[in-house]
Amino acid sequence: MSVGAVRYSCPTHTEHPDPAELAALRDDFAAAGGSRALGWAGVHAFEAEHGVVLPEPYRTFVAEIADGSPVGSPFYGLVPVAELPTDWGADRRKRVLARAFPLVEQWAWEDDEDTPEEELDDTIEPVFNHGSVVLGTDGCGMFWHLIVTGQHRGHVWFVDGEGATPFGAPFGGTTATPGFAGWVAHWAEGKEWFDAKA
Repeated sequence: MSVGAVRYSCPTHTEHPDPAELAALRDDFAAAGGSRALGWAGVHAFEAEHGVVLPEPYRTFVAEIADGSPVGSPFYGLVPVAELPTDWGADRRKRVLARAFPLVEQWAWEDDEDTPEEELDDTIEPVFNHGSVVLGTDGCGMFWHLIVTGQHRGHVWFVDGEGATPFGAPFGGTTATPGFAGWVAHWAEGKEWFDAKA
């Protein structure tokens, strides 16, 4: 596991939305049939409750475009900001969005021989529960997280039972632009998530 120095910078538009990204998100979700937008009052209430400010363009997306979508990315749709996917599991610990997401690079805990077995669950738990909103699931415990607190704020991560991987071309495995808008654009173009040739 790596929790050291920042290896990659955050997407460039996490504090102020890029009008071109918002226009693309509106187009992509108009066709996908997103649920109603939460509105700014709803976004501000969510942020106050959790002690976070959502990164852009996701923040404006939820407030003005759609708070979830039954179709599209991920496979079972985009869940509303205040909800969790149906396969999240009742045995998970409490989520704390204001605590920093602990990783800055991929971690395959399934193959981790450095972390003692008795510490592994306590080390993995913050990856699932700290510093992120869960965007949705591809089923079988495969979740997409948007990091809202920590060094990778604004990045999307794929987290499952085997490990956690940042999503975007700088991290390898995909040709996608990092961040929420890049993640949505990759889906909207009909590409496989991990489409980069090795």
